[in-house]
Order: sequence, then structure tokens, then C-alpha cells
Amino acid sequence: MGKKISILVVDDEDSVRDSLTNWFLEDGFQVECAENAKKALQLLEHTQYDIILADIKMPGMDGLEMLKRIKALKTDAIVIMMTAFATVNTAVIALKDGAFDYITKPFDPDDLSHLIRNASKQISLAKENETLKTKVIALESVEDLIGNSQAMKHVLDQVESVAQSNASVIITGESGTGKELVARAIHANSSRKYYPLVSVHCGALTESLLESELFGHEKGAFTGAIYNRKGRFEMADSGTIFLDEIATITPKMQVELLRVLETKTFVRVGGNKEISSDFRVICATNRDLKTLVKQGIFREDLYYRLNVVNINVPPLRERVEDIPLLVDYFIGKYCTKMNKPIVTMDDAAIKRLEAYSFPGNIRELENMIERAIVIGTEKRIMLKDLPFGKEMIDSSVESLEDFERTFILQILNKYNWNITQTAKALKVDRVTLYNKIKKYDLKPD
Repeated sequence: MGKKISILVVDDEDSVRDSLTNWFLEDGFQVECAENAKKALQLLEHTQYDIILADIKMPGMDGLEMLKRIKALKTDAIVIMMTAFATVNTAVIALKDGAFDYITKPFDPDDLSHLIRNASKQISLAKENETLKTKVIALESVEDLIGNSQAMKHVLDQVESVAQSNASVIITGESGTGKELVARAIHANSSRKYYPLVSVHCGALTESLLESELFGHEKGAFTGAIYNRKGRFEMADSGTIFLDEIATITPKMQVELLRVLETKTFVRVGGNKEISSDFRVICATNRDLKTLVKQGIFREDLYYRLNVVNINVPPLRERVEDIPLLVDYFIGKYCTKMNKPIVTMDDAAIKRLEAYSFPGNIRELENMIERAIVIGTEKRIMLKDLPFGKEMIDSSVESLEDFERTFILQILNKYNWNITQTAKALKVDRVTLYNKIKKYDLKPD
């Protein structure tokens, strides 16, 4: 039998909380109550509810403000608003701010049951979609390892060989060669494929942030820690954790990482409870760890713990015969993404690519193809569409940013600057959309 749907009822009237609790318990739901928004937000710090049923008019913080705070923390939360003062205006505001629906007091039990059933169906569908999405991502990650060259066939053979084991793997290679794709392929072909692949880019985080990211933290552990947070090791339970740029971690973090790898246990920052997690670790680096060990920069015991299997991903200049295949793949990917007719590439342009050294490897090639499709006006990508060197990189970034800025503004205007609907249309979360709006200084017309 599946887990019961949990409901949080937020209302300042005792009679409303009591009657709703009785109704929902009779229908087989789990129910908790809060008499005001402050109490509800405190409960939400520690407990995740499937459905939140909240009154709009309450003393102190009202339901609309509480809705905004809930959606800021959990964009997919299902919140149903209740009111005895229903107006078109309050309903529209609630729905624009992300409410699932609203219902007016006094309640018709049949209407309320129907609304809760619809919300429950949405929850089930979201869970099914998430499972399907995980499977699709896994399948795509294998297909993204493109190449018929001997060098790539060797990498694919190693992936197949190591995938079914639980051995730790270090993936080495220059920046942009596709090390994370190799990690995804290993995970997708392993017995852990139906569990999470959790990625951490170690080089992008300070020591304290990396510690919190990996191990999680308890509420109050440091300034800004306003709620408990799971760490990446905890999230990766039964799955795989991918530690990118492993060579950048500090000596202190090397010691902590070694202990976690040996015991598969850890403690959240600011906590004292030991947490266990069954994860497989895959690392990646573009640096020579053996040299770092000799220099005393990287711990030798940690190196041997991680380096059970080593897979080296060759640079693009060593697999030139794969360039036409990669070009076709990226053309298909970005033409589809931009809703443009599929184009081809002129032979002269292909030959120029094959003669180029690609210091940025596959990432640089992908950037070039994406740019050519953004600015291209013909049915073929010509040599003139592929400038090389620093000028190419700078102009490419500028062109892509201009395209992204224009596209986001277009979608925002289409949905009248409704952040929830726009984020859904762009297939990003609200935080990412807010960051893009801030980055490009976007404003309503």
C-alpha cells in the first residue's frame, strides 16, 4: 500500500481545523494543523506535506504572504487557499503566486473532496514524471558519449566493464572533454541507475560551503542556516555521488572525505547524529593527482582510495574522426531546442574543424555549433559562421547571452511577468529565473 497523502491545515478558527481534520482522517489522509502562518512555517522547516490548505485571512501574517514564502522554499508545493471573503481579485492573486486552487467557506464536503482528489492526482503524476525523468536522463547520458574512434571505443569498453561494480572511479582528462558524461554513463549502466546521481563541483565552493554541501547542516549551525538541510552524501544514498574537480579540495576536506569513504557515515555541520549512506563515488579532475601526491598537496591514502579504476577521456584533437558525428549531434540538438529546421554543415567548414586543435575540446565545439545556429540564416553552416580563436569565444558568449536575454524577456511578456508560469514554460525553477532577470536587468515593458 502506498504512503498516505499528508495534509497541513492552517486556519485560526478551531472549528475549521477540527472539522477538516475529521473529514480528512475519514478519507484516509494524514493531517496536522497550525493555528497561524508562523506556526505553519515552523512545521514546514522539519516536515514535508503533500498538500497545504491555508486560510487567506489570518491574524499576523496572512495566507497570501505565507504562500509566497512557501513557494520561495519549495516551488512545487501544492497550496490550496481558503477564504470566507472570496473575490476575483484575491483568487487571481493567489493563483498568480502559485496556489493550486482556492475554495470558499462554508465548505461543501463534496467540492472539498473533489479538490483534494485532484491535488492528490497531481502529486502522483509529479512523482511518476520525476521517476521517468530520471530514467530518461540516464538514457540520454549514454547516448551523449558519441564517437567511433578507437580512443572513444576504449572509453566505452571501460565504462561497460566498471559500471556493474561498486569500485571508486577517477575520470581524468582536459577541461571540456566530457568527464561528467562518462560519470553519468557509468551510473546509467549500473545497478544504482534508478537512484540519484548527485553532482558536486568542488572547485566552485569554499571549504566551509563544500563541507555544508557534502554533509548537510542543522538549523542554526551558522549564520543563514534557517532550516535543516540534507547533504549530497545523504541525497546519494543507494545511488552515486560525482565529485568534479576533486584536486581542488583542501587538506581538511581531504581528511573528512577519506573518513566518509572508509565508514560511509558522517555528521551534519552543527549536528551530533551520525548518518549512514550507501553511495558509490566517482571523481573527475583535469590535473595529475600523482604529481600532487608527490608534492604533498593531495593525500596519498585518499588517492588510492579513490583511484581504484582510472578512465582517461581523450582530448578532441586525438579523436578527429569523431568531429563529423559530434557536429551532426549538436546540430540536431540545438535546431530542435530553438525550433529551427535541421541544417547541415558545409564540407569546407568540416575540414576547418578537423584541422583545428580545440583547446576547449567538445565544450568548445558545442559552443561553436550553438552560436552558428543562433546567428545563421542559411540552410547550411558555412566556414564564415565559424570564426576561430579568442574573438570567436568572446563573440559567441555575447551572441548567446543576447539570444537568452531576448528569449527570456519574450516569455516573461507572454505570461504577463507571472514568474511561476514563465519558469514552467522555460523549464527552470523560480530561483534560476530570478537570477536571470537580475543578470540581464530585465524589466516589464
